[in-house]
Amino acid sequence: MAPEPRLRAGVWVAAYLARLGGLGIPAYVVGRGDDTAGAVLVKCATLDGKAKAFQRSFDPMTGARTWMTLAEGDEAEVDAAVARQRSYDPDLWVIEIEDRHGRHLLGDEGLE
Repeated sequence: MAPEPRLRAGVWVAAYLARLGGLGIPAYVVGRGDDTAGAVLVKCATLDGKAKAFQRSFDPMTGARTWMTLAEGDEAEVDAAVARQRSYDPDLWVIEIEDRHGRHLLGDEGLE
């Protein structure tokens, strides 16, 4: 199976931020990665001291890209996991969402 064409990371991030903004969900770029091929990590803070971080992964059976949970729990622990990922990959984009309901839209069509 041929891999899906990849959208440039910078374009994907801009579109994602616009989609979140259109729904009134505050989101910020807290780590700027490589515009062309950088990976993207999304942290969603629920403003109660808890958070969840997601990273894109590949399903080896189908080749499809999916979002998996990198870390969840106390926000400080999630921040530490994000910092570790950032230390491994300087081209990594980090997007932070602040939403009491934990909305991140990553399962929506076009964002997988």
